Amino acid sequence: MKQLEKIDLLNFDLENGKQLPYTPLFYQIFGQSIGAAPIVVVNHALTGNSTVTGEKGWWNDLIGEGKIIDTNYFTVIAFNIPGNGYDGNSDNLISNYRDFTVRDIAGIFWKGLDFLKVEQVFAVIGGSLGGAVAWEMTALKPNSIQNLIPIATDWKATDWVIANVLIQDQVLNNSANPIVDARLHAMLLYRTPQSINQRFQRKLAKESSIFQIENWLANHGVKLKKRFQLSAYKLMNHLLKTNDITRNRKDFLTILKDIKTNIHIVAVDTDYFFIPDENRETYYQLKSITDNVFYNEIKSIHGHDAFLIEFDQLAQILEPIFNKQKQQTYVSA
Repeated sequence: MKQLEKIDLLNFDLENGKQLPYTPLFYQIFGQSIGAAPIVVVNHALTGNSTVTGEKGWWNDLIGEGKIIDTNYFTVIAFNIPGNGYDGNSDNLISNYRDFTVRDIAGIFWKGLDFLKVEQVFAVIGGSLGGAVAWEMTALKPNSIQNLIPIATDWKATDWVIANVLIQDQVLNNSANPIVDARLHAMLLYRTPQSINQRFQRKLAKESSIFQIENWLANHGVKLKKRFQLSAYKLMNHLLKTNDITRNRKDFLTILKDIKTNIHIVAVDTDYFFIPDENRETYYQLKSITDNVFYNEIKSIHGHDAFLIEFDQLAQILEPIFNKQKQQTYVSA
């Protein structure tokens, strides 16, 4: 695995008025060196991290040499959400996970980019929570991002998302086995009944009276417990309900009317978490004020997690964005 780099941030002001005296921001850079190529910022989802490509890279199908986000032509920067536990020290950072919002994370990421002397970004891309952070990064610095690519996410947390975050929070704070039990519930939000039924077909696990679906859910819970600290899971879950680029600002269209960023919304037609109806409404609203908005849907039986499964479809959606930039790189070279 590529070594983690660290930026020491001092006296960061949170949205709620509190100040973080010290925040270690861990990150990784893949592909070309900073300043040598267009920059792509990749924001990880709830269970993700900065290892987006290479050994154990969770988006290897999209990022790497010869892939859609080609590290031969792009500089890929991926930050870890502070407290996500990927550095193994989240308990030392988080005193109260409810202090943090998606806007805080976006601000911290911009502080990191400032430290790296990055002023302009070709694309910010992220799925689910990572996409919510990407929306907020665009709202914070509307003239610094050429392409916003939010996938299976939204610019705000709906009542449905807030309700499910509450259930997760209750499990995480009251269960005797919190990470495992919360994960059981979460997996059923990220998939669909059709996906589950098609895959398992009421079959029993080998030499067992346990149904395969029960065994699959239990394994997901155990795996997450092995690589996630409780404080990290509480934080990441809580952040999901805090995304709202209009909070303490003007209305949605007023915020975005002067943005020159190309906005590429990617939804999943069966997403039961960040439902596609909300994304379609966002697209139609934005289309009334700008031509720089585009909408695509991943067609999948798998629901929310399709952005981590349907790589061929996602690659086809992203190819025009990144291939055009590669062609321009050829010309300028």
